[in-house]
Parts: sequence; C-alpha cells; structure tokens
Amino acid sequence: MNQKASPYIPTTNEDQFQMLKEIGVTTFQDLLDDLPQNYLWPNINLKKMLSEPELTEYFSETSKLNKVVNTNTSFLGAGAYNHYIPSTVQAMIQRGEFLTSYTPYQPEASQGTLQVGFEFQSLVSQLFEMEVCNAGMYDGPTALAEGALMACRIKNNDKIIVHESVSERFLEILKSYTKWQNINILKFSDVDFSSDIEYACLLVQSPNYLGEIEDVESLSNLIHKKNGLLVQHTYPTSLGLLKPPGKLNADISTAEGQPLGVPLSLGGPYIGLLTCKKEFIRQLPGRIIGKTVDENGKTAYALTLQTREQHIRRERATSNICTSTQLIGLMVAVYLATLGPLGLKKISEICYHRAHYLSNEISKISGFKIISKNFFNEFVAEVPMNSKIINEFLLKNNIEGGLDVSKNKQNLLMFAVTELNTPEELKRTIEILKKV
Repeated sequence: MNQKASPYIPTTNEDQFQMLKEIGVTTFQDLLDDLPQNYLWPNINLKKMLSEPELTEYFSETSKLNKVVNTNTSFLGAGAYNHYIPSTVQAMIQRGEFLTSYTPYQPEASQGTLQVGFEFQSLVSQLFEMEVCNAGMYDGPTALAEGALMACRIKNNDKIIVHESVSERFLEILKSYTKWQNINILKFSDVDFSSDIEYACLLVQSPNYLGEIEDVESLSNLIHKKNGLLVQHTYPTSLGLLKPPGKLNADISTAEGQPLGVPLSLGGPYIGLLTCKKEFIRQLPGRIIGKTVDENGKTAYALTLQTREQHIRRERATSNICTSTQLIGLMVAVYLATLGPLGLKKISEICYHRAHYLSNEISKISGFKIISKNFFNEFVAEVPMNSKIINEFLLKNNIEGGLDVSKNKQNLLMFAVTELNTPEELKRTIEILKKV
C-alpha cells in the first residue's frame, strides 16, 4: 500500500524504498551501521504527550516566569540597550516586500531593496559624519574586527594596537578573526610610541565598555604620527550629543546598530555599522549601494561595490560575510528618519541627564561610591556588599539591576539609563537601594 510515513512528511513508503535502493541499502537502519551503537536512539526522558491546547497552555504559563524589560525596570546595558522603538519601524518592516528581503542577487530587479540600503548608508554616514558607510555587517563586534582587518590591508601592516577602553568581548572576537592571519594584537600600555615602529591601527571604544568617554582626538593624533589609522567603536545614540567620529578625525568607525530601532531580542539579530573615509572605500568589506540614473534618465540604484568572495576572486575579497542584514538595516533607517537630528539629540540629552541624576543620588547613599567620572548614560558604582545580593534584592522589587562588573575584591555594578527609565522609576530605585 502506497502510504505516507507521516502526515507531515510528503514522501511515501514506496518513495523511501526507491531512494534507499538507489543508495544501495535496504533500510534506514543500514545508514546508521557505522555509528557507535551507544549513541543511537538514546533514552530521552520526555513528559507525556500533550494535545495542542494543552501544549499551548503549558508554554503560556511557563512564559509568565520570564522577567521582561517592558514589565520590569531595567538598568542593563553594556552593548544592548532598551530604547523606545517608534511604531513606524514595526509598521514598515511588517510589509511583505520588506519582510522577505534578502541579498539582491539580481540587483537591477530589486530597486526597492537597493533603495532601502542606500538610504541606510546615507543616514548612518550623516550620523557618524563619515564619508562612506557599507550596507551593514553582522553586529557591532564583527564590524570592529572587520574595521581592524581593513586597516591592516590599507597600511600593509600586521600590528594592531588595542586600547584598554575596548570591551574584552570585542577583543575575543578580534582574536578569532586574526588568529590565522599572522596579525599581532598589542596592548596600548605595552606600546612604546617613541620608537620607530609603525602600526596598522589603534582601536578605541568611546563611550567605552564601562560608559566612559575617551579622548579620541588625542589618540587619533598619536596613532597618525605612527602612520597608523584610528578605528573608533562608538555607541550610536550618544552621537546625538557627543562629537561624531568624523569630527574626531577617526579613519574608520564602527558601532552596534541595535540602539537605533532594533529590539533586544535575546541578543540578536543585530546589525554592525561600518563607516570610513572615502579614500579607503576600496578596502571596505561588504557592499556599497550607489545611486545613478537609467537609460531613460530615471533614478536607479546599483550595487556599486561587491567585495565578498562570491562576487570577486577569492584572494581579492575583503570579507566573507555573506548574510544580508537588509531587514535590520531598514529598522535603523526608519528609526533615524523618524527621529531626525533633533529627535536623536533630545533622546541623547534625556539619557545623559537621567543617568547623571541617578549616579548623583546613588553617591549620596551610605556605602555606595560612583567610580565613573566622564560618562554618557552608563556608569559604574562600587556597592557596599556582594553585587549579586543587591541585584537579587532589586529583582524582588521588579528591578533589573546593573551589570556585575566586579573585579578582584571590588563589588561593582554598571547601570545603564535610557529614555525609558522614567523619573518615577529612578526615584523608586533610589529609595529601594537605601533599604539594601
């Protein structure tokens, strides 16, 4: 009888028999003979089967155990921030033509997709005040690593200096990128800048991992004297208030695009922002979308540069990143277009002032000390007891406390404040911390 093995599997028993016969075996089990028997068909301790309504109810009840940022007050940051996302963002990305967008393998037939990418590049370039932006990388850390490799190609130099401001997580990813490329990673504190040795680049993060604002201009002058490039990783929301990388004489600048209209989403998918001076465009990884006119004189868009290994000779490729971040790029573009310069400036100011208000009030609490001096919206506080105990106490009051960044014997918490942390929430948090 020619029956299907399962209502969810389109092949019939006869179909499976014919496929096995073609392979040269009789049963599916024959395909597994080379595998160790103790790894086959393990005993999985599953609960009894549930009907669909029972299963739905089970997961619905289980999900109520989650602590989410839209029901709790949250002060977590360190690279992923709880910013408000305008309704225009969701409205645009839910359109079918955008939701299904992917790499335009026939770019001339994907004018809408290309225009989105072009607008994204234009808006990010304006925000950073840099001349060129690519169509997006995986995320912030990979963008920084790609920026470092880009500098090595430009300068034909294998020495990268990493400033202590750069996150240790970023450094681990950089090490992964450079491990097999004979690139030397040097600590800033170990470099003798008075020597004659030249370097490919200096990596700096500002605001840094702990929220402090670095003197990027001085570092830029320092590395330029060594014939190297300045690669700055930044927090894009801060650029509504702080000097952008282009004004700080950065050669290459990167960022995590998540704060610009992208949900936290358990850590991804996000988008890496990568910008540079125009003179370095030929070494920029990824894609560049350009604006032109067609034979009828109408506006048209084209993939001007495609420097991944699928498009050009492998040895000339500047990146092997192939995944399109087009949908996330659209979120960023709609967010920036919705807010505009004045809107982003307002949000930056709110984040800055509320963070400084919270830090000032915490410093007045007995046993608490603010470590950070010059910060944007994140600061580190030394607390009077184990950081875990304080965070557990806060969580009982529906507050996600700061990130534990304790070192040695110090109990340190890093608080991130955004426009979603209302004055009422800040006052309540202060009163609860007084009770610790």
